[in-house]
Amino acid sequence: MPEHSDDAPLLPGLKPVLELLQSEPQRIDLVFCKKGLRSREALEVQNLCRHNGVRFSLVEQAALDRLCRDARQGRDGVAHQGVVARLAVTGFCRLENLLTAVSGAPLPLLLALDQVQDPGNVGTLCRTLYALGGAGLLLPRHNSAYLGPAARRAAAGALEHLPVARVTNLAHALDAAEEAGLTVYGTGGAGGAHDRNSLDAFTSSLRLPAVLVLGNEGKGLRPGVAKRCSQFLRIPLARPFDSLNVAQAGAVLLGLAAAARARGTIG
Repeated sequence: MPEHSDDAPLLPGLKPVLELLQSEPQRIDLVFCKKGLRSREALEVQNLCRHNGVRFSLVEQAALDRLCRDARQGRDGVAHQGVVARLAVTGFCRLENLLTAVSGAPLPLLLALDQVQDPGNVGTLCRTLYALGGAGLLLPRHNSAYLGPAARRAAAGALEHLPVARVTNLAHALDAAEEAGLTVYGTGGAGGAHDRNSLDAFTSSLRLPAVLVLGNEGKGLRPGVAKRCSQFLRIPLARPFDSLNVAQAGAVLLGLAAAARARGTIG
């Protein structure tokens, strides 16, 4: 069954999806294609998805029927012709523009999420980042949470104002951030491979402007992304405990950065 969020905007139909891929592919979050559909236009949809870095998923006819029916696109569903696009509900900016804007933010810090997949976690982090003056959010195009209704509810209005950039390759984007003068900080869980050389987040001074990179809820940072981090931060826990979840850890680290910025103790 395709992943779906209640009230997520859908565009059903082979020709409408094809036209949007040709004119404004950035408006599309994900395309669902019927398995076995081999017409020239269906293959062109998939080729345009690949060319523009838009995700697509091959699904059964019944899944597409149910997707349209559940979204109340019509009483009995719609004539989707084997193709349905899920539209992005948040506008995205270019990476270059996001990097340029960092220095002017109250807290000159970007938050990068490496395949964080829970929309509630992403929305909560956006809410904290925006409230504390952060510059914006950086997401990989693939395997990130859908910034749909669930994320928007958790963000409580922050996603309407926070600059967000989606990139095909997060590791390369972090290289660009470093070239732009940002320090790249990563996080590792308790006992993780990066803990031996990590900095105590409570006692260390951050060097701003910076990017704070948080990893997937279960797997943490991917190796290629971790290699781009010049320093790792850890949150020392006062009691034996497994770990904080990504939204909690991010909130703590963002709060520490904002407090240090306010005291003028940034490294």
